[in-house]
Amino acid sequence: MALKVGIVGFRAIANAHAPAYINNPLGKLVAVCDVVKERADKAAERFGVKAYYNLKDMLENEELDIVDVCTGGFENGSWHYEPAMLAMDYGKHVLVEKPLSNDVKKAREMVEMAEKKDVYLGCNLNHYFTPTAELGKKYINEGKVGEICYCLAKMGFNGSEYIYERDRSPKVDGFPYFHMKAFLTHPFSVMRYFCGDITHVQAFVNQAGFRKSAGDVMLSINSIHVRFASGAAGYLLSQRGDANYGLGGWWSIEVGGTRGTFCIENCIEKITYWPAPKPGEPAGLLSNEPIVTNTGIKDFNQTFARRINAFLEDVTNKVPKEKLRGSGRDALAVLEYTWAVMESYENGGAVVRPNSLPLIKGDPMAY
Repeated sequence: MALKVGIVGFRAIANAHAPAYINNPLGKLVAVCDVVKERADKAAERFGVKAYYNLKDMLENEELDIVDVCTGGFENGSWHYEPAMLAMDYGKHVLVEKPLSNDVKKAREMVEMAEKKDVYLGCNLNHYFTPTAELGKKYINEGKVGEICYCLAKMGFNGSEYIYERDRSPKVDGFPYFHMKAFLTHPFSVMRYFCGDITHVQAFVNQAGFRKSAGDVMLSINSIHVRFASGAAGYLLSQRGDANYGLGGWWSIEVGGTRGTFCIENCIEKITYWPAPKPGEPAGLLSNEPIVTNTGIKDFNQTFARRINAFLEDVTNKVPKEKLRGSGRDALAVLEYTWAVMESYENGGAVVRPNSLPLIKGDPMAY
């Protein structure tokens, strides 16, 4: 039987989530909620469901399995905590847009609440729910990468001084850490998906002169060096329209190991794998022909349906909570890295160790 879903918060991102439930046999969208009546009514009419203007009313009048939190707020996350906590208190499974919160302490409480209530808490870490990431993970699992040596990630926004316009939105303007809190969840989640936990972070942060001249306080250029628990080195460059991106497009990640290297370009579009030379083979730059896989997918929005499908599958199959893909714990991990970035910046580029994650206890009935 399809899981009954209610979406709370109906700005732009909810319009990407709602069709994913409607078009998936594992889910059934039954209600929408927004404190702005016009938004809720418009969404309800569009998707043929009931409108609510108060989350508690929706929880008490609908037999929901899942509440999808698509609210935004300051730094794209200040309105996630209250609806997620309320829904979990009612015993509902919850999927939250990223970031899990714009406050790492509240994010920790959200993860604690999910464990206390024994419900699934997921986050829309949609950037690695792609055919390219699946193939990259397959290369790793099959031993075709070997011991991972490094990870290079570049994710952000194209831009230039010619087209720059200061974002005057109240959720953005005046928040120096907006880009870090609102966006670094995505590249960090992908780096962690391939390479594991990060134990050390060092950050150097800046912004282009034209942004400074406009009085824009956003720290928009983030240069971040990391060390993974495995000992592998990592580097993340993320910027928000201060420059135009080149090779690899707006989103690229390269993972290099002792047996091979792969690079994903434009998130969902292309992955290239270079096998390492074997004995008797030349070790020159062009010695091995790369294996190039083009998915034929140009629409990044397909990542939403793929990610939501994974959440519906995991809840339907009642996977152990620690096996949930794109879990609240995963989302908390990358927030801890983000807070380490801010701490490193505030201390002149000092090396910072991210806060430890809560231990995974597991379900005693599952083992």
